[in-house]
Amino acid sequence: MATTAIYQGISEEMLLSLTEKQSEKETWETLRTMYLGADRVKNAKIHTLKEKFKCLMMKETECIDDFAMKFNNILNNIRAFGETIKESYVVKKFLRAIPVKFLHIASTIEQFGDLDTMLVEEVVGRLKAHE
Repeated sequence: MATTAIYQGISEEMLLSLTEKQSEKETWETLRTMYLGADRVKNAKIHTLKEKFKCLMMKETECIDDFAMKFNNILNNIRAFGETIKESYVVKKFLRAIPVKFLHIASTIEQFGDLDTMLVEEVVGRLKAHE
């Protein structure tokens, strides 16, 4: 029964590679080893994306729309791997990543807006209005 349950939960291609295993334990250990490697790759990709996100800064010549697209692309890739990032952290990161020419509008947003409830789209909209 255990072998049947394992076989029902895997793809046909993987099933063919597991049919030569002699016991359920051996089959399970093979699957665990295969997916452990996949988890390590996933964790490495998440780490790389988080570092890229952390270091992301807007260039002086870049427009808000282009930067927001790049910013959201990295953020969506991180979230696609199942990682959760608080929206308040994302908003604060966006405001820290913009160049000096937007500093006064960023300061105004921080002083008069509630960064804990504000969405990044709202920040982008305000910065675009200023741009």
